[in-house]
Amino acid sequence: MADSREESDELQKPMKVNGRYVDPWGTTNFPSKTDVFRWMFKEKNERGIGGGLKDLYRFKTQASSFLICYELERTLPVLTPDSKALSSPPTDAIQVTWLGHATVLVQMDNVNILTDPNLNTFAGPSKSLGMKRYRPPPCKVDELPVIHAVCISHDHYDHLDVKSVMALNQRFGKDLFWFVPMGLKNWMSECGCQNIIELEWWEEAELPEKSQIFPKFIFTPSQHWCRRSLTDRNKVLWGSWTIIGARHRFFFAGDSGYCRGFKQIGMKYGPFDFAAIPIGAYKPRWFLQFQHVDPAEAVCIHEDLQSRHSLGIHWGTFPTGKEHYLDPPKDLKEALKSKGIPDSCFFTLKHGETKVIK
Repeated sequence: MADSREESDELQKPMKVNGRYVDPWGTTNFPSKTDVFRWMFKEKNERGIGGGLKDLYRFKTQASSFLICYELERTLPVLTPDSKALSSPPTDAIQVTWLGHATVLVQMDNVNILTDPNLNTFAGPSKSLGMKRYRPPPCKVDELPVIHAVCISHDHYDHLDVKSVMALNQRFGKDLFWFVPMGLKNWMSECGCQNIIELEWWEEAELPEKSQIFPKFIFTPSQHWCRRSLTDRNKVLWGSWTIIGARHRFFFAGDSGYCRGFKQIGMKYGPFDFAAIPIGAYKPRWFLQFQHVDPAEAVCIHEDLQSRHSLGIHWGTFPTGKEHYLDPPKDLKEALKSKGIPDSCFFTLKHGETKVIK
């Protein structure tokens, strides 16, 4: 049973029209082909590094490639995860490791949880059609500690990578539990995955045979969309995850625009000990506001959830927005300062970095 806490208004349920999920918040402004063309080819691109390199993928010479790598190594270092720390996490705290984009390893209450796994070098249907990572993944699946559960927020390639899924399944098999949105179970089964728990918003899963080990997983709302091909748009639901353990509460936002759902989640399940909230891929706002929060809105989510500590994710890994690749943490600091919230309450990590939250 879910926590019986007061709610500010009726919980928003997912909505379907003609077999496809639709935005229930009444804010959908799905871009037209003209909008997409404008965004891709005419909108100002601010991703450049070092002030002089305006696009990471424009320069092909050996010298320019060296300059790009040097600048990225200086400003976006990739750390090798501390294998000793990952294999022996504290039992009385939350240990979190950012593996890039929305892939986060959360270790709490004797459970290791991985979110939106993408440890590939690109995001897309193929390397030639995908987005290349700014930096290499901090580790391979074989270098992770034992993973007990994986939470998937939605089916976009940067959040659901088939190579990473198959590697996790090959290593952990029937010992791994997959928590996925409604409509994704068949795809996971085709990858060979077992123990697939498919949920709609506000549904929860408990595993009786593992009740002394596993926390409660609740699929909660977000504002986004789904697609992996030309014909399957929004046939799979999207959302966030609320995970309630014996001692700690963790929230994973996945990928989202700002919506009333976060206040509902905070009222029903907050306060949270830790939350992973996206802060990147937000420019230009006219194109991305519906589907991606900016850092100021991320701080609003932090407040809505009543989160004690939050990690900024979904930045510095794939070129999904047109803001400068270092703007998300900078703009986050400004948003926190404007509200008088200490940086220690909502922080960012280096790729591969681990932090203990007490």
